[in-house]
Amino acid sequence: MLSLCRGSLRLCRSTLTHCSGRPVASPRWMSMQGYRVEERGRPNTTDYRLYFKNTDGKFISPFHDIPLHARAEQDSDVPAKKSKTNWDKNVFNMVVEVPRWTNAKMEIATKELLNPIKQDIKKGKLRYVSNIFPHKGYIWNYGALPQTWEDPKHIDNDTKCCGDNDPIDVCEIGSKVCTRGDVIQVKVLGILALVDEGETDWKVIAINIDDPDAEKFNDIEDVKKHKPGYLEATVDWLRTYKVPDGKPENQFGFNGKFKGQESVSGRTLCLHFKWLDYPDSI
Repeated sequence: MLSLCRGSLRLCRSTLTHCSGRPVASPRWMSMQGYRVEERGRPNTTDYRLYFKNTDGKFISPFHDIPLHARAEQDSDVPAKKSKTNWDKNVFNMVVEVPRWTNAKMEIATKELLNPIKQDIKKGKLRYVSNIFPHKGYIWNYGALPQTWEDPKHIDNDTKCCGDNDPIDVCEIGSKVCTRGDVIQVKVLGILALVDEGETDWKVIAINIDDPDAEKFNDIEDVKKHKPGYLEATVDWLRTYKVPDGKPENQFGFNGKFKGQESVSGRTLCLHFKWLDYPDSI
């Protein structure tokens, strides 16, 4: 079945059916429990892939087919999940690529058919992040907002650098350790302008709306209040995580200061519009 869907992906993207592409008209509401994943290959190998399926068992793209906004569903009859917060512009879907406290650098394969999650490779070797004392692996659940794209040909007005050609990244700060491939609803709280090897690489700070403390968090200032030191640790981790590999420290826009919820919502919408122009040839 996978081979059939792979072979028809270009047609599917052009006709806006299940396999990939832009949002269909008249979207229906979504359940976060409506997605399944299927592993191919062994973890920690170059062949490993994690594919996504919808409720009908059809393979889909986590980059193109999972809607950005948590309410919108494209082709599912599953009733909407009851949220612990009011639906608003600040609640988005997040695809979890890397669970907290793990080291394998996993990512949505934007250049492969169906865009599975795979482990990043550099110079023929699988990539792992080092433990940055006193932390173990990634210090948040790490992933991406679907249907967003940091355009590598667009110079960002704030960072003066082009995008990194990937969906916008999310650092989820809730108490639960997620599983690779989870699709969760997150409330965005703030955003950090990372400049990684000369490319703009925005990092969204968010919390799972099902977290027991989610109602306490409504802006970046609440993170400072309820999780003191977490934002400072985030900046330090992102600045230095490539240093053990012989790379220089990363830089930041806004002098490493976080922008609040309004900024992240506007930035996300902008990158969603960029995604609408995502080239079919990539």
